[in-house]
Amino acid sequence: MASIKRPMFEAHVLEGLCRTIGDTSDGLTGTEIGQILLNSNIPDIDPQNTKWRRLFSAFADWQNKNQCSNHILRFVQDALQPVRYIGKEEIFHNRRLEVNKRLAFIGTEFTEQGKFRLVEKATTIAEAEQRASRLKHKLENRNVHAAVFEYCKAELLVENYFHSVFEATKSIADRLRTMTGLYADGNALAETAFSTSNPLVKINHLKTDTDRSEHLGLCNLIKGMFGLIRNSTAHEPKIKFEITEDEALDILNTIFYIHKRLDKAI
Repeated sequence: MASIKRPMFEAHVLEGLCRTIGDTSDGLTGTEIGQILLNSNIPDIDPQNTKWRRLFSAFADWQNKNQCSNHILRFVQDALQPVRYIGKEEIFHNRRLEVNKRLAFIGTEFTEQGKFRLVEKATTIAEAEQRASRLKHKLENRNVHAAVFEYCKAELLVENYFHSVFEATKSIADRLRTMTGLYADGNALAETAFSTSNPLVKINHLKTDTDRSEHLGLCNLIKGMFGLIRNSTAHEPKIKFEITEDEALDILNTIFYIHKRLDKAI
């Protein structure tokens, strides 16, 4: 990156970057900002101002004089070095993802390894949001089943928790229909597929009471997901059925578990 003159940030994008880095609640401290500006050879021309305005003044002044963003990127790299965030991994990921939403507009991304890489330049806010989805990152870290991403990719990329879980739950029904050739839906689909007298899907050999309990347990878990998510979200407007990020992660992990059990079905 150092050998290439990187594009300048537009003023509104640069402001967003400064607001992220200098956030009042979890951004860099004033002392850290001063030290990293010094390390990056960017004059600290407005040290008495608020943190983000101080950064904006320094970045805009340097960028206008040099017609590139290289030293600003050097600042970002120093500010987001992973070693600074030992014991604060969640803050690192959140800050990196927010910064990447802004870097996307100059065709750059900051990796978890503390390096920059070139990416296709974003032209819209939606593109920048998609690349830096926090929910998608957390799910990838948990090695969530590919079927979850297949059915709710667009919703995940814009962090739409309501529709993410709704679409992911559909993946279970579609998976069962593919495995069994049935055309049913909801509880009827699960009960027919997991019938103990004529099962179309078996997660074990159904030879013991324990086997049958496990078999019916998965059936009931699937029916529970249909009742909790598909029926509720299908009949309630989004504003009345709010799902937080943590709730979405818990639900998607349950769907992930169901798919893993279906992977091993007889």
